Amino acid sequence: MQSETETKESISYEDFKTQVLEDYKVAVTSRECSLLGRREVLTGKAKFGIFGDGKELPQLAMAKSFKNGDFRSGYYRDQTFMMAIGNLSIENFFAGLYADTDIENEPMSAGRQMGGHFISHNINEDGSWKNLMEQKNSSADISPTAGQMPRLLGLAQASKIYRHVDGLDAEKFSDNGNEIAWGTIGNASTSEGHFWETINAAGVLQVPMILSVWDDEYGISVHAKHQTTKESISEVLKGFQRDEGQNNGYEIIVVKGWDYVELVEAYNRAQKIAREEHCPVLIHVIELTQPQGHSTSGSHERYKSDKRLTWEKQFDCNVKFREWIIENGFSTIEEMNKFDKDIKRQVREGKKRAWNAYITPNKQKQKELLQILSSITKNTDAGEQLTPLIKKLKSTKEPLKKDVLSVARKTLRYITNYKGEDKTELIQWINDFNEQSFDEYSSHLYSTNKPIDQEILPVYADEPKMVDARIVIRDNFDKIFETRPETMIFGEDAGEIGDVNQGLEGLQKKYGAYRVADTGIRETTILGQGIGLSLRGLRPIAEIQYLDYVMYALQTISDDLSTLHYRTKGKQKNPLIVRTRGHRLEGIWHSGSQLGGILNLIRGVFVLVPRNMTKAAGFYNNLLDLDNPALVIECLNGYRLKERLPENLAAFKTPIGKVETLREGKDITLVSYGSTLRVIEQTAEELAEIGIDVEIIDVQSLLPFDTAHDIVESVKKTNRLLVIDEDVPGGASSYILQEVLENQNAWRYLDSKPQTLTAKEHRPAYGSDGDYFSKPSHEDVFEKIYAIMHESNPDKFPKLM
Repeated sequence: MQSETETKESISYEDFKTQVLEDYKVAVTSRECSLLGRREVLTGKAKFGIFGDGKELPQLAMAKSFKNGDFRSGYYRDQTFMMAIGNLSIENFFAGLYADTDIENEPMSAGRQMGGHFISHNINEDGSWKNLMEQKNSSADISPTAGQMPRLLGLAQASKIYRHVDGLDAEKFSDNGNEIAWGTIGNASTSEGHFWETINAAGVLQVPMILSVWDDEYGISVHAKHQTTKESISEVLKGFQRDEGQNNGYEIIVVKGWDYVELVEAYNRAQKIAREEHCPVLIHVIELTQPQGHSTSGSHERYKSDKRLTWEKQFDCNVKFREWIIENGFSTIEEMNKFDKDIKRQVREGKKRAWNAYITPNKQKQKELLQILSSITKNTDAGEQLTPLIKKLKSTKEPLKKDVLSVARKTLRYITNYKGEDKTELIQWINDFNEQSFDEYSSHLYSTNKPIDQEILPVYADEPKMVDARIVIRDNFDKIFETRPETMIFGEDAGEIGDVNQGLEGLQKKYGAYRVADTGIRETTILGQGIGLSLRGLRPIAEIQYLDYVMYALQTISDDLSTLHYRTKGKQKNPLIVRTRGHRLEGIWHSGSQLGGILNLIRGVFVLVPRNMTKAAGFYNNLLDLDNPALVIECLNGYRLKERLPENLAAFKTPIGKVETLREGKDITLVSYGSTLRVIEQTAEELAEIGIDVEIIDVQSLLPFDTAHDIVESVKKTNRLLVIDEDVPGGASSYILQEVLENQNAWRYLDSKPQTLTAKEHRPAYGSDGDYFSKPSHEDVFEKIYAIMHESNPDKFPKLM
């Protein structure tokens, strides 16, 4: 639609009128959902509400230009857009508000996220891809402001890859790269660093991205004058405007959020530029309102002036749209009043259906439990204790699941000695409820629809070639890229020079700059590229130069990458591999082993810690056949060490979740990973000289951890346990101890106190002496093990000092 006049010339007046009135219906439906949704929160049926009121008209315009195959990476106020593309019904909207765990009722997250967070279902039940070209796609939203920006970059870059890389199986994912990645963000959130990093990167890469900034002049209660220089993001970004005739910047469009015709024209123009030219477009939608304020947590009357509130009522986009419809003769006031009334009724009825769908299963559970409790009360002398519980449960007219299960579990306290069949029935009922609840609230953290512990050993020649370990990595990547056109790698210095450790030497020249690429110094959007590319069927490897620099991108890994499979209940996947290097080298910023923090923040991502490059290569080979995201930490000081070069490159696999015993022994079990293992192995020889026989276990995989429980089998034999780690005290060593002692019950077999040997609390000081005095040394390892053995046999191992 290029203009009102041109549109009416190309389609009939009646068709155009029908389109306009359908748009109005969606706008009013969305607004009524927002208004009624707020009431549901205030009456207690829903916990929290954050709605898209005031943004309806621009989202309708955006939906008109959004095509099958396109992707949205958006803001938690985009309900009107989702309704306009047919992906959100009235019932779905309220089911999300109530946190309905039935994914048929609440398809956005099965109650795992608050309302306003939207997705499309991109994965079949068996984990295979749907045909994304036959549907309109939305990547799964997250709440952290601007957190949607990094992945937006990758979603757009995927179109660039599909347009320029040969050999890809693109049938389900792309039509020659004509798809657009559509981003949305609130004006205040443009203050976040994620926004600026993404804006810069998209301009450099020249990707088909359209970013809409919904500008209502506030960020919660804080006015734009405190948020943005010049109070306008489009003014600030004028330097990004592309020069005439040169496609090396942005097209920037400013449009009023209440002007239907201008909005439709702006979005149509933007989509043509982005789709055809692969030029990013910023649409700054101004003069928007927020009729109910930021959320149900407060009232905007507290911080907006009377003048502003009056203006918002006059320039409410739905009000202005209604006026325009009447002024242009598409409908009358009487017809519109009837129209509004019918929509309000439909929303009320839809809300009622959603509530009944949500509460009915809970009432059924309540009924089942009351029947069981009635029997138990008759057959035991616990009636005095159970009667108040039963009375309270009966009086709960709209029970939550926790209300019901809590009573069932408390009942067990009062019938501990009772042996009746109804107690057995109660226990089975509780177990069934817990199993159902695990599926509803705790399933799908990892995407493990294929075996992860498959092991294919490296094959060597009779006289294998000994090479620098970097060659093993390089040649394995070479074979991967040769046989898997959907794979690519990118990062700082990854392209032209072949990464700082030459693990990609010569590969850009061989496979091209789209598949082996340099990036700017921008770790968050390197991660975002990987997330977006993996959401569109590609197999990216995002390289972060050092583990220390993963900290820049940790929020994106933690909030977006690690939670996606969980927060969509398996309806989306992002099998991104993050490649980095860490452990011992030199100084505070190049000796990263901060695994304790990482392990606690990125559950959902595999964390793999190979001790050498052959093991690392085997992990990459394994991961490319799996769907789960992973962080692979290569040993920073291992690239120049010699390793045998396997013959079956890209085919051998390091099993995930499986430990490896490097040395068998009978006196003590030593558990470690990464570079520290070399220190331990050398020290083991020195210990053997004085009669201490150690067993050394390489963890290999921290998440998941020792799924076969092999470590406890070692402890059964040695009866002693020492975890050696170059993280800070209480870091990864504490995690490992909990896994071994608590989950594997190794405490049963210990004759000595389980102990840890870690780095100091501070980061490692610079230089060889800094490493020696900061992280576990040969002497530290020797003396720690000796002290443990001294405690058990002081005559054989007298005190060293």
